[in-house]
Amino acid sequence: MTRDEAIAFFARRQAAYERRDVAALTADHALDGVVRSPLFPRVEGRTAIESSYRALFAVFPDWQITFDVPIVDGMRAALPFVARATHIGELLGLAGTGRRVEIHGALIHRIQDGLIAEEQRIYDFTALLMQLGILRVKAAS
Repeated sequence: MTRDEAIAFFARRQAAYERRDVAALTADHALDGVVRSPLFPRVEGRTAIESSYRALFAVFPDWQITFDVPIVDGMRAALPFVARATHIGELLGLAGTGRRVEIHGALIHRIQDGLIAEEQRIYDFTALLMQLGILRVKAAS
C-alpha cells in the first residue's frame, strides 16, 4: 500500500466512523484480523471485531473520532486521534453515566493485502477512567 493509498484508506474509515457503519469498518479487517484495546480484550476474527464495533457504539452511541494525517511506514500506519462521546451503555461493569468523555490516542495498524491484519488501540485510559468517575484523583496539597 502506497502512502497515498493509505491516506485514502483511512479517510474512508473516518467516514465510516462518522456514519457508525459497523459493516464498513469490519470489512476493512482481514478475516483473521486482530484488534487489541484497553476497553475490550484481544479480539480475533471479523465476527468478533464486528461485535467490538457494535459494543463500542452501544456504550458511546454518539462516538465521534477525528484522525490526524496517518503516519505511514511501509505496511504499518499510525493514526493519532481524538474521540469524543457520551457514556450511555455499560462499560467495565459501570452503567451509563451520561458523562461526556474526550479520549486522546493513536491506532497502530499492520496492513496486509489491503486490509488491517492487526490494530493496536493506544489511548489515555487513566484519563478516560477519571472522566467516567471510576478513578478519582486527590488534588495536590
